[in-house]
Parts: sequence; structure tokens; C-alpha cells
Amino acid sequence: MKEITCKLLVIGAGPGGYVCAIRAGQLGIDTVIVEMAKPGGTCLNIGCIPSKAIIHAADDFAKTVAMAAGKNAMGIKADNPVIDLAKTMSWKDGITGRLTLGVAGLLKKAGVKIVVGRAKFRDGKTVAVETETGEQVIRAENIVIATGSVPVELPMLPFGAKVISSTGALSLTEVPQRLAVVGGGYIGLELGIAFAKLGAKVTIVEALDRILPLYDTQLTQPVAKRLAALGVEVLLGTKVKGLSSNGEALMAEAGAGEEKRIAADKILVTVGRKPVTEGWGREELELDMDGRFLKIDEQCRTSMRGIYAVGDVTGEPMLAHRAMAQGEMVAEIVSGKRHSWDKRAIPTVCFTDPEIVSVGLSPDEAKAQGREIKVGQFPFAANGRAMTLSAEEGFVRVVARADNHLVLGIQAVGAGISELSAAFGLAVEMGARLQDVAGTIHAHPTQSEAFAEAAFKALGHALHI
Repeated sequence: MKEITCKLLVIGAGPGGYVCAIRAGQLGIDTVIVEMAKPGGTCLNIGCIPSKAIIHAADDFAKTVAMAAGKNAMGIKADNPVIDLAKTMSWKDGITGRLTLGVAGLLKKAGVKIVVGRAKFRDGKTVAVETETGEQVIRAENIVIATGSVPVELPMLPFGAKVISSTGALSLTEVPQRLAVVGGGYIGLELGIAFAKLGAKVTIVEALDRILPLYDTQLTQPVAKRLAALGVEVLLGTKVKGLSSNGEALMAEAGAGEEKRIAADKILVTVGRKPVTEGWGREELELDMDGRFLKIDEQCRTSMRGIYAVGDVTGEPMLAHRAMAQGEMVAEIVSGKRHSWDKRAIPTVCFTDPEIVSVGLSPDEAKAQGREIKVGQFPFAANGRAMTLSAEEGFVRVVARADNHLVLGIQAVGAGISELSAAFGLAVEMGARLQDVAGTIHAHPTQSEAFAEAAFKALGHALHI
């Protein structure tokens, strides 16, 4: 094949990679992107988007089941609800398919050349791509590594047969009668709750003494309450040992050495993700590492001139929107522009039931930094819109400096609260003060009013509590 030369080569078409390539193309940069699977990466094809589709389907089914059981407070009734999971998965696949085609279309519109295959560095400026029609050599002035991450596999529970990763869970065509989830982080709880709503008997096994360790206990309590209401058994302080001798159960050990035998038709392992740092020729380069991740500076530069890295391969938080922000920034920098963004304003969202959002510092984190703070919290039980949605569980909490009322962080837990994450992030990114939030007129009746009310509370003059 004829050798390709370009100003920018992006390896990986996940959220960070494809956004970088699109923006670079818009800026007139001669750009090539290499992807060995479908555009959109893990998030679009086997992660964020398909999981949220299944979560939504599970929510709708659970509401219908409650209606059939006469548990609907609004008087709505339904008869004999069933779910055809294969059809649900087909619907999910339709969504991801449309989005994948959309990404490919946007890359083409921006003038980006797409090469399908596996890329491997030869040196800091040259990459060879194994394609269906042979090897394609690409030489580039600048290269972006956006190789993403994959699920962590446990040695005693290798993936295969009944042991599945999140990817396998999002491809099931039947609801397992008994589902064991290994890991009480956000992926395990999101999918565990969804399958519990679909009718599975779910057991969550977590080695730590609490679920969702990235969030404080006050935020996770409503989720724990919902897990109990759904009949999900949560085994904390419990370590998995492997499969039983006949392969029909998951074997685990509680803190006191008590043996646990958990019958399961499927075992979903969600103990985290690891960056893809092998298989693309890292050994041909001199890249500094930060633990298991590629080391980068604030502009996503690696230790080698002209080589950048974005997304999961660069460390926590391993979030699609962080990768997108990194990708856009790198494209601007390569074009000669100055660009940066405030890392404090990255929202983390857990799509459990109820949902959790956190931006900036929690009260404990602010205190650990030696800051004097004011905290305002407003419950959805006092919010009219939440009542009309039968979604009174949860609250919005605002953390601010005591001296000048600068907003340091915002946390919330509640139904659909993910949709307020942009407002929370904007407040932190723009350097809002409590008076700015309280002085912004929030439409009534909406759940967003709880944001302003929390600010009023921190200022010492709450209106509706």
C-alpha cells in the first residue's frame, strides 16, 4: 500500500479519539484515525450508551410490574407484563448502530481519513496498521494515543461460559434467574439493579465494607435502601474464591472466614477496568508511566515530543466526557491554539436507582484540605416536582467556602438527577458563589429548584424547609 503521511494521527476512535479527530478536521488539520472495531469505542458500543438503554428498559418494566401488582399510587393498572429481552437487546443495538454511523459520518464530514485495523508503533513518528488488505504505514507529525480500557479479569474467575463482563451482560438474550455480581462499584450496581428490576435474583459481592466507595455514605444510603427494596442481597466484606467444584455456584469468604456459596446462573465480574497499554508497540517508544497509566501533563503531552495521550489510558477518572474534553483540547493545541479546562469541574455520575452526581469537593474532602466551609442541603421530599414524579428520595448538597461563599462542590442523589450534572459542573467551572446560585431564578415546578434551595440553606435562610 502507498504510505500515508499526515499532520495528526489518532489511534483509537473512542470518545477521546473521535472527538480529537473531528475537531482537528474542523480546524483544517490533515488527520487520520485508526480503529480496529467500530467508531465510538467502548462507551458507545459496549458501555455507557447500551447500559443506559438497558437501565431505562428495566425501569419501565419494573414500573409496569408494580402496576400489575396494584402498587401504583396513581391508580394505574396493567395486566401480566412480560419482557422479551432479545427484542430489548435488538432495540439497544439499533441505538448504538445509529450512533456509530453518526460518528463515522461526522469524521467524514470533518475530512478525517479512517483506517480500519490494528495500529502498532514502529517509532515515535511511524505506525503500521494491520488491515484486511495488508499493512498500511502511516507517518505523522503528531500522534494521539487513545487506546481506552478493558474490564479487569479475576484469575479465579476467568471470563467465559457463565462468568461474564459488562460486555457479556449487555448481550444477554434471556434474564438469568440468579445473577451474582462481583464488585459493588458503579458498573456492578447499575447493571445489578437493572437485572433485579427485570426479574433476576441478584446477589452483590463486595470485598470492602461499603458499596460505591467513591461516594460518601450519605449519598449511597438511598441506593442501599433501594437495593433492599428490590430484594438484592448485598454481601459486604466478602471476597470471592472461585467457582464451586461443579461450577454451579460462586464461592466466597466473609470477613470472619465464613464460607459463602452463592448459586448463580451467571456471574458478572465488575471489579474495574484497566488501561490498554500493550499491543500497540509501546515497547518501541520511551513513554513515562504513572503507575499502570501513561503519564501526561496538563495538555495531555506524554514524555515524547509530538505524542499525546487521552482517555482511559491516561488515568482516573476513566470517564467518556473527560476523554472528550482531552481530545478536543489536544486538537486545538496541535492547531496552534492555547486551550485548557478545569479538572475540578468534571462531573461523576452513577446511574443507579436513585442516580448520584458529584462535582468538585465533598464536605469531607474540603475539610481534609483544611478549609472552613458552609454546607447547604435540600431534600427532594420538600420539592413539589419530585413529589409529582413519585421520586422523593434524595437531596442536593452544596459545599462552599465559609469566607467568600465560593462553591467548592455539589453532590446530589435522586431520580433523574444526572440531568442536573451540567448545571452543577457549570457552577464550579465558572467560579460561582452561593449568591449566584441562589440568585438564579429556577423554574417551578422542577427538581432543579433543590439546587437553589440548597444554596439558600448554606446562606442561612432556607425558604422551603
